[in-house]
Amino acid sequence: MSEGGSNNKKQQSIVIALAILLLLALVKIGIDYSTNKSLTADNMAKQEELTETYFSLDSVSSELDKRIQTITELGGEIDTLLKVKEQLEKEKEAIRTRSNREIGQLKARVEGYRELLVAQDEEITKLRAINEKLLTENTGLKEEKNELTASIRDLNQSKNKLEEKVALASQLKVENMVIAAVNSRGKETIGEFKNRQIESIKVTFNIAENKVAPVDGKDVLVRIVAPDGNVLFDVTRGSGTFMFDNREMYFTAKQEILFDNTRQKLSFLYNKGSEYALGIHKVEVYTDGYLMGAGSFTVK
Repeated sequence: MSEGGSNNKKQQSIVIALAILLLLALVKIGIDYSTNKSLTADNMAKQEELTETYFSLDSVSSELDKRIQTITELGGEIDTLLKVKEQLEKEKEAIRTRSNREIGQLKARVEGYRELLVAQDEEITKLRAINEKLLTENTGLKEEKNELTASIRDLNQSKNKLEEKVALASQLKVENMVIAAVNSRGKETIGEFKNRQIESIKVTFNIAENKVAPVDGKDVLVRIVAPDGNVLFDVTRGSGTFMFDNREMYFTAKQEILFDNTRQKLSFLYNKGSEYALGIHKVEVYTDGYLMGAGSFTVK
């Protein structure tokens, strides 16, 4: 074969290789474009949802400002509303970093805030009625003045009851509690236990969904109460004390969590280090000074 023919074949091979590389590059560019286009669409949808939720919060915040100003002018109490206002502003500030799941939860919370505005409108109506009566009251009509004073007192009592209801509604609850005995081989037994089956007591449960409760850090405490009323307590195993109904109480174990309203599952494992008393043991779960739920197990 001549040298010229060999060079022609080499040139043809180079051209073919370059064509293949160019084709692969075009395919990659097409794939990247398609992927980026999909991601951009998802981001735009999420941004639209974020913006919509932000403006909903901003609208509620503006309406709440008006209620606060009106109730202040009418001489009502606004401490609780100021706390709600502060929470709203925090929600607005943090909304840009919210995930899709959190956006859904936040939307549910927006509806709760709107319900609060409706309740404040009712209070404003009552306060205006009271103030109108006070403006037209004749100082010589002592009996009517006493009736108005009683009305204000009843209104404040109603407001306190409303605040108590909101506080109760935001309390967390335990669901699906399971109490098991774990032996030295890791085998779990549910129901009634014998001491030889108990190396540790395992308490597992979910925190029930609560759209009123804000995302917040919580100390979740578990108390295991023996049949004689004494609490299983060992500082070296994480036990301690807390306040409940204005008195100090002992707890058996504790976990620090971030409540995020996802029905998160918690598990406590407690090794007593000695035999359990025979009879029914109560298991109580607390946080923020209130009882979340309770269960029991029997040692026979």
